[in-house]
Amino acid sequence: MARVTVEDCVLMVPNRFELVMLSVRRARAISAGESLTVDRDNDKNPVVALREIADGTVDLEDLRQTVVRALQKHVELDEPEEDNMAALMAGKEWSEVVVAEVEESDGMEVYGSAADEPGAVDDETAADGGSAPGGQ
Repeated sequence: MARVTVEDCVLMVPNRFELVMLSVRRARAISAGESLTVDRDNDKNPVVALREIADGTVDLEDLRQTVVRALQKHVELDEPEEDNMAALMAGKEWSEVVVAEVEESDGMEVYGSAADEPGAVDDETAADGGSAPGGQ
């Protein structure tokens, strides 16, 4: 093969965008020192990568997985929290586990004051005789 054209590779990878992504990944792997599966014939790495894809000498599924792993920014692991696992395995509901954890803590945590509740009267309003702040 003197020149690699897209038509040669499209038979193996029909999506042209995917073909570009796979060939770029393979060319970078060749640059990093991976062994070639075809003769170089004085070609540059992108051309060698395309020739390998066209000849079917590289595992395309392995290349696809490598591309996906390289593009992932955050890999979520489906591991349950160990603290709650024993309770969940015993058949308790999640709310029961949370209540048990709150009871085990030092006490009830307050996320605001009584003045934050609707209809509550703060100290300044009570001193004015219940009038609205700023006078009437």
